[in-house]
Amino acid sequence: MGEEKTKSSMPHSLILDNRKSLSISGVSDVDSFDEQSVVVYTSIGELTIKGKNIHINSLNIESGDLKIDGSIDSLFYSENNSSVGKGMFSKLFK
Repeated sequence: MGEEKTKSSMPHSLILDNRKSLSISGVSDVDSFDEQSVVVYTSIGELTIKGKNIHINSLNIESGDLKIDGSIDSLFYSENNSSVGKGMFSKLFK
C-alpha cells in the first residue's frame, strides 16, 4: 500500500492538561491539521485530535514530540492494520 508511517521503537504517551494543552510523544509524522482537527501518525497508530481553535505549538519529528493548544474535545486512535485507509465498502465486503 505505501510506506508505513508508524515507528514501533519510539515510546508513545499523551499528557492532556485541562483539555487546553496536549503533549504527545512517539509522533512520526503529521498527516493533516486545521483549527478543528489534527491527524498524526504515532508509534502505536494514527491519532486524530478534534476540538476548536487548535494550534500546533511545536513539532520535533526527530524526538517525536508534539505540543498542541486549543479546546480539545476528543482523541481517537484508528485501527493499526491493513484495512486503514481503504474505503468503507472494502471493509464491508471482505
